[in-house]
Amino acid sequence: MPNYVPSFGKVGKMCRFLVYKGKDEILLSKLILEPQHSILTQSYDSRLRMDHRRPHNGDGFGIGYYTPPTLGPDPCIFTSTTPAWNCINLSRLASKTTSSLIFAHVRATTEGSLSDSNCHPFSHGSLMFMHNGNIACWRHVKREIAFSVGQKWFVGVQGNTDSEWAFALFLDCLEKAGFDPDSEECTVNGFGQTVLRKAMLQTIKRINGFVDATPSELRDEMMDKRSLLNFAVSDGHSVVCTKYVSSTTDEAASLYFSSGTSWKQGEGPGQYKMERRDKGADIVLVASEPLTFERDNWVTVPTNSTITIHKQTVMIHPIIDEYYNHSPSYTRSSGFAVSKGLVSNAPGATQAITPGNLVNAVAT
Repeated sequence: MPNYVPSFGKVGKMCRFLVYKGKDEILLSKLILEPQHSILTQSYDSRLRMDHRRPHNGDGFGIGYYTPPTLGPDPCIFTSTTPAWNCINLSRLASKTTSSLIFAHVRATTEGSLSDSNCHPFSHGSLMFMHNGNIACWRHVKREIAFSVGQKWFVGVQGNTDSEWAFALFLDCLEKAGFDPDSEECTVNGFGQTVLRKAMLQTIKRINGFVDATPSELRDEMMDKRSLLNFAVSDGHSVVCTKYVSSTTDEAASLYFSSGTSWKQGEGPGQYKMERRDKGADIVLVASEPLTFERDNWVTVPTNSTITIHKQTVMIHPIIDEYYNHSPSYTRSSGFAVSKGLVSNAPGATQAITPGNLVNAVAT
């Protein structure tokens, strides 16, 4: 990797996130602390960020995980403004806690101050949400987004990040589609992966609409209309993630997945590997950066697509809107992603998708 910052304009800061969904519970430390390139390592050594002057995600972190049903359907959330690499409580918690559905996030601020209320993941009822990226023209669309959501979601926002407002918008989309996030049935039994995916698509559509509606006279020459919207949401049963950029020519922020039957440590320290004993999958990982350097363990999620996990089955759908390119061989530029402090092309196979071709994806 070159040891300079490419001249693509202002270098930004991006977060990193990780999702684990497994048939069985796993010790959090086996994902968050121990792998060679764990999300803890990414907090101070982010390989896919080109800003070597500040290659850190040290503006706080958070982990969220679902507990046994006897403790209720809502996830447990732990956040801190302490950098992940310097938080002894994270090590204590991760080495003694297990779960079958885990979110983890290390933060590098784009919008919002350094506070616990701005650390991901965010939650409401049984829903858990996190974001890597930014909403374009935020100074001008924040008010429009805030006024567009219902009163319940407006007053529920505790911090001042674009990410939490995106979650409020997602909750509003669910409610407008006829699925109350506070209903006991949805909270206990889940919303279903199709409902979550459609609400996510509607959230992206509404964000794009607000950005497009920004009056030209309010935009300065440095304002960019391209949003990076890598979202992850779960209801405790299914997970939906997106890899998205509101551009026809640019690459989105990096996102990978891996699936198999076991996540095991090899001979050396941190040398974890996804093993596959048959065609099924008991474990699925989704990550902004691969947790290991095993090239064949990781598949690159295509730009402008959703990845849905339900019962350890991975499904990839294209997001077909005005920014979708119908040519499977089309190559996007990584310049915009680089300018935001990340590189999109790390080791990993690429999963191609075309309209109408739903992929049940498997990392081999």
